Amino acid sequence: MLIHISTADGVPIYLQVVNQIKYLVAAGRLSAGEELPPIRVLAEQLLVNPNTVARAYRELETAGIVEKHRTAGTYVSDQGSPLARRERVKILTERIDALVAEALQMNIAVDDVVKLVQQRHAALQVAETKE
Repeated sequence: MLIHISTADGVPIYLQVVNQIKYLVAAGRLSAGEELPPIRVLAEQLLVNPNTVARAYRELETAGIVEKHRTAGTYVSDQGSPLARRERVKILTERIDALVAEALQMNIAVDDVVKLVQQRHAALQVAETKE
């Protein structure tokens, strides 16, 4: 499971974890019944406090995305089925709006933002193939 945390974007870390797991489920990259990493393992991978991951898992459980099986772990629930395409587009649109607003405030051209997005996309694809 590939999750990227940014301390610079102003979004709380637990919410970044929640959102990225939701996106992985929505995209079908995490299937119903698939086990999530244990809290301590994911916390070590992300270099965050285990309480942060525990909070994210609680949020996901409350939203019905995951189910906790007492001592057996945390699993993607059957109700965590992929979001409709328009919902995924809506989520990305909100994030793009925030990015564009920040770029405008920093006087960065939209072409430069697009180039940066393409560079980051390429870097993430390389990182995924190495896993």
